[in-house]
Amino acid sequence: MNSIPQISEAEYEVMKVIWNYAPISTNDVIDKLSPSTSWSPKTIQTMLLRLVKKKVLTYEKNSRVFVYTPLVKQEDYLNKESTSFLNRFYNGALNAMVLNFLENDKLSKEEIHALKQILNIKKEKGD
Repeated sequence: MNSIPQISEAEYEVMKVIWNYAPISTNDVIDKLSPSTSWSPKTIQTMLLRLVKKKVLTYEKNSRVFVYTPLVKQEDYLNKESTSFLNRFYNGALNAMVLNFLENDKLSKEEIHALKQILNIKKEKGD
């Protein structure tokens, strides 16, 4: 998991499209991102190239079309980022993060209920 490179927030937006639709062409990535961003097609192509250089993506050239596939699983990337966040802000202590959210009223009653259910299921499984 340490071999997963750091990617920017913009690159992450590109990766979300690729994770959801891979294998996907450059034009399809542009079409998917255009409604939600103000990025030009050239900007998106540049981000795709950066992600290839970082070895997060691979591509095949089918005639004149580039088709991209992720080399990093979304779950692996999210696990790495979650761990990094916990270590950076809470010294790796999940309970400190949850306590911070509870003390600052950042969790609704519904979220607290859902969290209790998740914890009960984990407890029953013995995880």
